[in-house]
Amino acid sequence: MPLARRIIPCLDTDGSRVVKGINFVGLQYAGDPVELAARYNAEGADELVVLDIAASRDRRPTFLETIRRVAAELAIPLTAGGGIRTLEDARAVVRAGADKITVNTAAVERPQLIAELANEFGSQAVVLAIDAKRESDSWDVRVRGGRESANRNATQWAQEGVTLGAGEILITSVDRDGTQCGFDVQLTSAIAQSVSVPVIASGGAKTPAHFAEVFTTGAADAALAASIFHQRTQPIGALKEFLASQGIPVRLNQ
Repeated sequence: MPLARRIIPCLDTDGSRVVKGINFVGLQYAGDPVELAARYNAEGADELVVLDIAASRDRRPTFLETIRRVAAELAIPLTAGGGIRTLEDARAVVRAGADKITVNTAAVERPQLIAELANEFGSQAVVLAIDAKRESDSWDVRVRGGRESANRNATQWAQEGVTLGAGEILITSVDRDGTQCGFDVQLTSAIAQSVSVPVIASGGAKTPAHFAEVFTTGAADAALAASIFHQRTQPIGALKEFLASQGIPVRLNQ
């Protein structure tokens, strides 16, 4: 029996508030993380991702408290990240209640961080997040909230990350982020074909058809979205029922 495809809401926080922008800029208030976490847990989300997108050191205690409060509402796995640069940063996030850690810029700057995290927590708990922007027929890795080029090829970096110990790839299209015009299925497919671990697609979701396309053509194992869930544009239960009707395996609330 094929593995169920996962639907994952994402809470981008600036410490204690959920925010959302378009193409990584223009952030606006989008809700309370604890209230949203409780709602998604009840609605049938498969996992939840919480990211500290401000990630400055002075916000760290605030973010850890947010993780603790969110984790208390969940019966589903919680992935947390944003500004994790060291093993001790990761330990603090896990102690606060996260099941998985996600790293992005810090891993590009020091790839050995991935191996250190995998050795400490196991590969299944390490999610390598890659922000990618299309450059002609390939994708460039972007860092620092999508603002700067890392001068790396996204598919090659995904492969290297898995070799170092990442157990999952979260691939976000910078071009599609917040646009609600559909996932970049070519990007997701290229990453999925290049690695042996699950791939989470992110950036551009709006309609149930967008999710169906990224699970089929895009070969994604999971799909992540933020504003369409926060604003109730797309209820999770209805989305899963649509996917099931299309023959895509999902876990339905009983």
